[in-house]
Amino acid sequence: MKNIALIIAFRDFRDEEYFHTKKVLESRGLKTKTFSNEKGVALGRFGGEAEANALIDDLDVDEFDAVVFIGGPGAPKFLDNEASYKIAKGALDKGKVLAGICIAPTILAKADTLKGRKCTVWSSNMDKTAIRTLKEKGGIYREESVVVDGNLVTADNYEAARPFAEKIADILTKKEI
Repeated sequence: MKNIALIIAFRDFRDEEYFHTKKVLESRGLKTKTFSNEKGVALGRFGGEAEANALIDDLDVDEFDAVVFIGGPGAPKFLDNEASYKIAKGALDKGKVLAGICIAPTILAKADTLKGRKCTVWSSNMDKTAIRTLKEKGGIYREESVVVDGNLVTADNYEAARPFAEKIADILTKKEI
């Protein structure tokens, strides 16, 4: 059975991105474990509750086939740090599936995992900062909902959560990692 680390902010993760992604992955026979910057009941932006089983500081990339960063307003506040960069870089270096949705691809960019790779990220007409971050760190930005580049999967917002998770599951169930 393939194991997937889901990484969420302890406060203000984007509910749909976490719950839809988790549901799709588990429905495809994949095992998930939720990591956060704190242990206990994490709260989503819209009140959803998720049990954070472990701290991101304790995540051993070798134990997982994929690492998925969930977005939401809490992601840049609680997950944009050296611990997350180390995890993302470790996943990429070890050939694992690395994924980020919404604003989370900016964390992947700051970890230097997007250089020369096609990717997407959340933005709005009023705020293109995340797109600039991807480009400044060498990412090849695509204005698409879900972008797959080898073992890298990125999505731009909560509406893409199901297809995002399907792409991750497709990669994991079609290739031996």
